[in-house]
Amino acid sequence: MNKGCTFYFVRHGQTYFNHYRKIQGWSNTPLTEEGAEDVYRSARGLADVKFDAVYTSDLSRTVQTASIILEENKHADELTIEMMPEFREVFFGSFEGEDVDKAWAAINKELKYPSVAEMYAQSSIPERMNATKKADPHNDAEDFLTFWTRIEEGLMKLISKHRDTGEKILVVAHGNTIRYLLNNLVAELENPQPLLNASVSVATYRDGAYHLEKYNEVRHFKDIE
Repeated sequence: MNKGCTFYFVRHGQTYFNHYRKIQGWSNTPLTEEGAEDVYRSARGLADVKFDAVYTSDLSRTVQTASIILEENKHADELTIEMMPEFREVFFGSFEGEDVDKAWAAINKELKYPSVAEMYAQSSIPERMNATKKADPHNDAEDFLTFWTRIEEGLMKLISKHRDTGEKILVVAHGNTIRYLLNNLVAELENPQPLLNASVSVATYRDGAYHLEKYNEVRHFKDIE
């Protein structure tokens, strides 16, 4: 039987744009004090997990989060962070830095649902991403195909390197990146909820298939005793 490999996907801690409810995407803002503390709590709960490799996007909030996780980990002496732009968040084009509610109201004008709440309830992820590109006056926002091609290329690099090794791989990335990735790879995950900051989602890859073990998990958070 193949050993497969296991991915620990961790969303970064709360940033100032998260706190201010602004569209973040490729924009860089640091973790808030609360965000860093949540990462420390998550890291303490993962301290006994022996990771074999660590990857992040090339955005500062994921690198900051991964650094805290390694700081708290008991087996991380030989590990270094490898940044991969493939795992960036969705790019929202000229909506970057915009108020979340204003941005989605503008995007919903393309989809024409009675409200933003109904848009979220009734539209698919690809529909919303494609509408974001259409609504962007500069047409710079990523549509779903562009985004998916990018993150799939990143994942295939990891599969090529770690498949059938039995290794545990830490990937610190972004809420939409992790959620959309797992939504398309894991058959049993339907309409996944948005991810909490510093949450952990675990998926195994074996014999060409992905299996979800945990999603949006925060029960492992551990305070200082």
